[in-house]
Amino acid sequence: MGRPARGDRLKQAPSEADARNAYKERGYVASSMIALPVKPRSVLFRPAPEELRRLTERMPNCRTTRHGNVNVQTRVASRSKSSTFVVTDDPGLHSGLTMSRSEGERMARLQDEYIASRDMLVVDGYIGNDEAFRTPTRLIIEAANANIAAMQQILYYPLENAEASFDPELTVIYTPNLVAAGFPSDRLIAADLERRITRVFNSDYFGESKKGGLRMWNKLVYDRGGLAMHAGCKIIPVGDRRRVALIIGMSGTGKTTTTFTRQNDSQPVQDDFLALMPDGRVHATENGCFAKTFGLAERTEPAIYRAVLKPSSYLENVSQTGADIDFFDTSYTQNGRAVFHMSDIEGAGDARGIRKADLLLILNRNENVIPAVARLHGAQAAAYFMLGETRGTSAGGAEEAGRFLRIPGTNPFFPLDHSLQGNRFLELLRKNPMEVYLMNTGRIGGGEDEARSMKVGIEQSSAVVKAIAEGSIRWERDPDFGYEIASSVPGIGGEGEQLLQPRALYARQGRQDEYAAIIERLKAERREYLRSFQALERDIAESVS
Repeated sequence: MGRPARGDRLKQAPSEADARNAYKERGYVASSMIALPVKPRSVLFRPAPEELRRLTERMPNCRTTRHGNVNVQTRVASRSKSSTFVVTDDPGLHSGLTMSRSEGERMARLQDEYIASRDMLVVDGYIGNDEAFRTPTRLIIEAANANIAAMQQILYYPLENAEASFDPELTVIYTPNLVAAGFPSDRLIAADLERRITRVFNSDYFGESKKGGLRMWNKLVYDRGGLAMHAGCKIIPVGDRRRVALIIGMSGTGKTTTTFTRQNDSQPVQDDFLALMPDGRVHATENGCFAKTFGLAERTEPAIYRAVLKPSSYLENVSQTGADIDFFDTSYTQNGRAVFHMSDIEGAGDARGIRKADLLLILNRNENVIPAVARLHGAQAAAYFMLGETRGTSAGGAEEAGRFLRIPGTNPFFPLDHSLQGNRFLELLRKNPMEVYLMNTGRIGGGEDEARSMKVGIEQSSAVVKAIAEGSIRWERDPDFGYEIASSVPGIGGEGEQLLQPRALYARQGRQDEYAAIIERLKAERREYLRSFQALERDIAESVS
């Protein structure tokens, strides 16, 4: 079988006595020697990458691939949205699930008691690399799940000279093997935004570590007048100009692919999250990338493919038989992942060299009437930012996969009232104008089971991004939605031109009535959805006709 394996195909777990001796030999210390919010049995403090790799290789669910990297099979294969709660006694301030402060404190005590008998790892680093705005962040996690510590260490920007004065602003306390009885799936992610501590129970999926810090960082950025965006960033040279593009989109919509696909020797800067500040500055968050591996091929995504296969990368739930991995086998999960360093991407750039953003691309994996590209203006841009329409993928778990979703800002990790996102976005857009585009990375004319539908492939999307940067698209007004659609895009010709104008595609196929019904339904649903955000600026809510 090609799926990740258990049992005799994986290494046997070391005995507890062997593990304890190994921990003592490798620098575990009494928790009393380190100022921590919890008191473990012992702590390995700021382990070196080589040590985390050794500990990962000892895990019974870890295997080494023929490329020299490690591949860990987890019990939980995606984010646990239904188990994620903000700790607060004022639930009206938040759009997601909440739990009372007393219940949060009860679960914190339960976790602290568990940790008292466990060996733990502490990984420190920064979210962001600009000294003017970088956030000291700490992960405290069970040593039995060293791969998560190693992956997080790759994503954090490193400390300078092992800073003794390091004082974390954000902390994630992570017990993958502690059951949270009574919560959905017996799992819990409890985000205490006031104390800036997130506690994770009973999930061994790395994404909960990564998002645990970034979710809290979202509020920190908002409190400083900016907006955290679930976005990639790239610099596209055009003549003597360097055009900076931000790419927002839900996991699985092509955000990473769009960021790393090259146009005019473009430089990827950031893969997943960034901050847009009132002065127009763009701040990075991560020193690496947490990329989906499903369908990964060197021909279509060479930069990501080569980075994923480096010995220093960490794989999670990638299909493996013997030492060979298979990015197309989804018998265990379609949400296989890899973490790698940004330095492993050829020509990667640095956000500290960016003065402001020129372009914002809103990715939408649609299957009917959204064109390959549309140009948005003013409040209309903020409306489509708020709509955050897409087709859910395995990254969001079974509850989202395949479903049509609306996620404001395509950011499921914004922990406050989503109205604040839309209002702040329009405020920043007015202060620092940039071009905003909607891009469909899915299909037009129906799903995969509709023979007459057409796929917007990586090649077509790349041609769109190049043409946007170069300003070479010819535009005309769309009579149905009021935005501008392309009459031509260099690099997209022949039948591919049908991707630009869905109305014409449906008409050529004699499906005008079907098209009209979709338009009427979409307009009504969008108006109702935007009006559901009571604090959203009126201009935004009324800009979708």
